[in-house]
Amino acid sequence: MKKVIFSEKAPAPIGPYSQAIQFGNELFVSGQIALKNGVMIQDNIQDETHQVMKNLQAILEAAEMTFDHVVKCTIFVKDLNNFQAINEIYGTYFEANPPARETVEVSRLPKDANVEISCIAVK
Repeated sequence: MKKVIFSEKAPAPIGPYSQAIQFGNELFVSGQIALKNGVMIQDNIQDETHQVMKNLQAILEAAEMTFDHVVKCTIFVKDLNNFQAINEIYGTYFEANPPARETVEVSRLPKDANVEISCIAVK
């Protein structure tokens, strides 16, 4: 029942993990950072957050899902002072019935990203 989900439109894993694993009607999406074509998008936190969300969207689409299927997200940030800007961008992807979520400040993220987001979706 375990199925690996992969999208060419999202960054390839940079370690021994899958972009996502589908188990039955549940999808567990690994944390995404703002990689696009192998380059980190870090011009500003808004652009970085948009790219993270686009990467998540590509993986959801590969599993024939949308943000409407997302029931839980985890946001990791290097600086909680960026929370408001991240939240504004994040919110545009969940216009109605946003998922459950937690936000955690961490000391460092892969590739020195400023934000990383993972999610769980259910069909």
